[in-house]
Amino acid sequence: MFARKRPAGSFTIFGFITAVLVLIADQASKFWILNGLDLDGRDPQQVEVLAPWFNLSMVWNHGVSFGMFQADTPAQRYLLAGVSLAIAGVLVVWMFQTTRRLQALAFGLIIGGAIGNVIDRFLYGAVVDFLDFSGLYFPYVFNVADAGICVGVAVLVLDLVLNGDR
Repeated sequence: MFARKRPAGSFTIFGFITAVLVLIADQASKFWILNGLDLDGRDPQQVEVLAPWFNLSMVWNHGVSFGMFQADTPAQRYLLAGVSLAIAGVLVVWMFQTTRRLQALAFGLIIGGAIGNVIDRFLYGAVVDFLDFSGLYFPYVFNVADAGICVGVAVLVLDLVLNGDR
């Protein structure tokens, strides 16, 4: 309906570029939070940006989305990382088969975000979260990778709605 059908894999490079850009933005922002702002997460530290709506608040997330399924042991962390990598792997396979740009965009956003959080688990044993919109009644702190995953899922749903007949 809204997308021209192209050969399978036509948008694979676009999807990979999206994934790399999300991964770079995620890791660069986390490096800045950890090294540039000196927010080490030991105390509730916060930098007011647009108080009270948006702040930078360093939080170590040992679980998955919104802190669910806490992984306190190395085995649990590796299990979460393995699941994330498996999901990213499935999405890479789908990305090679996609015929639509929106799908490739969605897959790239999710893959880049998943890999960004896996890198954190291996480097730090937890995911670095710092984007705090609690002033807008959003009770969770998240990061660029989480945003990529959430936006990617929304784009995937949008693609299914717009192109559900294919």
